[in-house]
Amino acid sequence: MNLKKIVSLVSVVLISVLIVYGFVLMYQIFSGNTKFTEKEVYVYVPTNSNYEQAKQIIAPYVKNMDRFELVAGKTSYPENVKAGRFLLKSGMNSYELVKAMKFNDPVSLAFNNQERIENLAGRVGSQIEPDSLELLNTFKDSIFLKENGFTEENVLVMFIPNTYDIYWNTSAVKFRDKMIKEYHNFWNKERITKAAAQGLTPIQATILASIVHKESVKKDERPRIAGVYLNRLGLGMPLQADPTVIFAMKKKSNDFNQVIKRVFYNDLIMKHPYNTYVNIGLPPGPIAMPDITALEAVLNPEKHNFIYFCASVDRFGYHEFAATLAEHNVNAKKYSDWINSQGVQR
Repeated sequence: MNLKKIVSLVSVVLISVLIVYGFVLMYQIFSGNTKFTEKEVYVYVPTNSNYEQAKQIIAPYVKNMDRFELVAGKTSYPENVKAGRFLLKSGMNSYELVKAMKFNDPVSLAFNNQERIENLAGRVGSQIEPDSLELLNTFKDSIFLKENGFTEENVLVMFIPNTYDIYWNTSAVKFRDKMIKEYHNFWNKERITKAAAQGLTPIQATILASIVHKESVKKDERPRIAGVYLNRLGLGMPLQADPTVIFAMKKKSNDFNQVIKRVFYNDLIMKHPYNTYVNIGLPPGPIAMPDITALEAVLNPEKHNFIYFCASVDRFGYHEFAATLAEHNVNAKKYSDWINSQGVQR
C-alpha cells in the first residue's frame, strides 16, 4: 500500500471519528436532559454559592450530570455561578439548562393586609432569600428610622401594598432601600399637598387610612368613613374607632391570632396607647397596612357633617351614619339588638 493510500485511509478514519464525536457531542448538548415530571420548576441558588454547591442544587432535576458538566465547562459556567431563582422547563437539553442557570428570574413579590411589621417581615421572608429576622432587624435599624423620620411603631407606613418584581437574592438592605424609594414615589407633591389640606403628614394620613381600611371592606364607603374621622379630629373628639381597641387588645396580650368580633365597655376604657376611646388623636402607628383605596379615601374624603356611624343590619358590610348622638343611638341600638340575637359573645 503506497503512502497516498495510507494518507487517504487515515483521513477517512479521522473524519469518521470526528463525525462520530461530533454526533455524540451534539447528542450530549441538544438531547433532553431533565428528569422532573412537572412542566417547570424553580431552583434557588443562595448568595456566594460555588459550582459544586450549584450542581448539588440542580442535580435532582438533571438526568445526566456528566452531559450538563460538559456543556457547563465549555461555557465557563463553573467560573461564573450566579445566585438567584432559575426556571427549568421539562425537556430542556444541557445547553438550555446551563443557559437557564445564567438567567436570574425575578420574583413577583406581593404583600397586603399585613397587621404588623413582624407579619410583613414574615411575608416578605417567605418570598426572597433574606429571612424574616434579618428583614425585621433591617426595617427597625435605628439609623435608618432616624434618617427617614420613622419609629419602630410606625415604620409599617413605609410599605405601599403592591406587587413588585424583585430578584430572589436581593439583600434585606436593598429590599428596604427599594421600599423607601417606592414610598417617596407614592408620596409625590400632589399627595403630600392633599394630606396637608386635611391637616396630616404622610405618616399620619397612612395611620388614619389603616383605621379606615379596617372599618370597612367596602371601597366605595371609605371616603365617607374618612370624612367622619377627619370631622372628629377637627372637633378635637376622640376617634373612638373599634378597630384600634381590637388592635390594642391583641397587642396587650401579644396574641395577634385571636379573632375579636365584638368589643365591650371594659375594652373601651382600657388604658393603652392604641385605644382611641381614651386617647385623643391618632394612635402611635398604623393598626394594619392600608391599601391604596384607603389611602386615597383619606386624601380625598367625602365632605359631610356626619360624626357617628355604626354597622348596618340592612346593608351588610356597610354602615349607618349620623350627625347627632340621638340619631346614632337609634342606629347603635338596632345593631346591638341584632348582634345579640346572633349570639355573638366575642
